[in-house]
Amino acid sequence: MNPKPHSSEKTTRAHALRQQQTKSESLLWSLLRGGQLCNLKFRRQHPIGPYYADFACVAEQLVIEVDGGYHDAVGENDLHRETYLRECGWQILRFTDKDVEHDVQAVGQAIASHLGKQYDFKHRDRRGAGIVHESAPEGPMNLFR
Repeated sequence: MNPKPHSSEKTTRAHALRQQQTKSESLLWSLLRGGQLCNLKFRRQHPIGPYYADFACVAEQLVIEVDGGYHDAVGENDLHRETYLRECGWQILRFTDKDVEHDVQAVGQAIASHLGKQYDFKHRDRRGAGIVHESAPEGPMNLFR
């Protein structure tokens, strides 16, 4: 199953979703952005067919979903969505918003482990001065120096 190419409507919708990210999505993005985690490139609100992945690593065909309390009410829709994504060749990892907020580093380690990679985090300097290597940050607040 091959999803259709992105339309300008999908790009606009993805942009709007990125502007409305939750606290936990924002925290996880601070770990995933800019190749910081294992030098992997992730995209936020990446369109795949009729759906939008919270985070996607295209090179690894991996979707990362952050589930809040609202997901209890839409479980059947999530099953259809997961079936579609898997049929398109994507792997899916789900984390609760509480998991991300409690220990974002553990979530990063779980992602690396799932991909069979050694956990490696390279902190990006927010001023654009490059990347500072950190093999083992001490916790989520370490991301916000």
